[in-house]
Amino acid sequence: MNVPYQDDPDYPKSLDNNDPMGHFRQRFFLKKDSIYMCGNSLGLATKDAEECVLEVMERWKDEGIKIWTVDDNKYYLYSRYLAKLMAPIVGADPDEIAIFGGTTINIHQGISTFYKPTKDKYKILVDDINFPTDRYAVDSQVMLQGYDPKDAVKVVKSKGKFMDEDDIVNAMTEDVALIFLPTVYYRSAQVLDMVKITKAAKERGILIGWDLCHGVGAIEINLKEIDADFAIWCTYKYLNGGPGSSAAIYVNRRHFKRLPGLAGWYGNKIETQFLLRQEFDHQQDANGWQIGTPNVLSMASLEGALKVINEAGVANMRKKSLHITGYLMYLIEKKLSNYGFTIGNLREDSKRGGHVCLEHDEGYRISIAMKKRGIVPDFRDPNVIRVTPTALYTSYEEVYRVVEILLDIVRTESYKEINKNRNYVV
Repeated sequence: MNVPYQDDPDYPKSLDNNDPMGHFRQRFFLKKDSIYMCGNSLGLATKDAEECVLEVMERWKDEGIKIWTVDDNKYYLYSRYLAKLMAPIVGADPDEIAIFGGTTINIHQGISTFYKPTKDKYKILVDDINFPTDRYAVDSQVMLQGYDPKDAVKVVKSKGKFMDEDDIVNAMTEDVALIFLPTVYYRSAQVLDMVKITKAAKERGILIGWDLCHGVGAIEINLKEIDADFAIWCTYKYLNGGPGSSAAIYVNRRHFKRLPGLAGWYGNKIETQFLLRQEFDHQQDANGWQIGTPNVLSMASLEGALKVINEAGVANMRKKSLHITGYLMYLIEKKLSNYGFTIGNLREDSKRGGHVCLEHDEGYRISIAMKKRGIVPDFRDPNVIRVTPTALYTSYEEVYRVVEILLDIVRTESYKEINKNRNYVV
């Protein structure tokens, strides 16, 4: 944050004119008179994704069932193809990655594979501020093993809105069998030290998995260096894979011989898959954790998006993300701090993800007022407007305009015209 930003209206124009990432905006479908600040929840569509989806549609139209065998079985083996594009983004080998399902089903897959409780070692360690689907999955997996979550799920309490990594390490007692945590917190944007926590878990003989959903594509991740047992992530946020696009799982190669907790025919060895035997013949790499037939139309949009990200480079994306979010925080403090706004995320670059947590007691109504003015953020209870200048398609001038519009909203108190009743999706 030690960057000499300026609040001059011409300053963001100069930044945009000298932005080496600026040309990537042309690869996205941007709406006129709209400023998109919600890439932390759903990334914008790329033109590359559209091309890939249309290509699949043409293949389907022309080939029917033969789509599975065109282009050297590309779509039959689509997970393997996409894993090669995903590998440099998360720092893993392609055969340690499988693309399938959705975030929550992949959490179930990971937990059911690695959670093997014993009389003395039966607890799963979690936190109390993670996105709730992770906790729902953990609790249900514990119950499937016959345990009560109140006893078998060990919850590390946060300190306010942040987690203390030492508290997590200190909670790694002998009765803990498995740990499952996020790398970036959805509400506070806090980044956990995955290397430190994973190392501590391994020293204590505890298996550990990570939820990378709010981190992948936003921060640099090296799963080889982290050396966790497994990880899962969605692909529709910073990866821009499309609404509900297929999720991913990482299985450390030291576990390739484990059987998946949830077996399905697409985890069978491809050499024997169509022999259709009644006994599962496990493919001993991450592809063995696939369950059902590839969701090809969903995966096609991801293919196009991953090509853009690999061209840009995650390190370059992270560099711009830190700079442009730093600029946003500078403007918030300069222009909005006298109107009840505070910044709810940590300031250190290493400890914050890709979104800024703008807090205000009237956060919900202000977020709706922003949408009425053409800005697209999202809101998280109790008071957080999540604002995300995304490296690949947000300009500095847009950031400046967002703060100016926010200033007008609170000065005129136009948000007070908005009903306090919540929409289903915020």
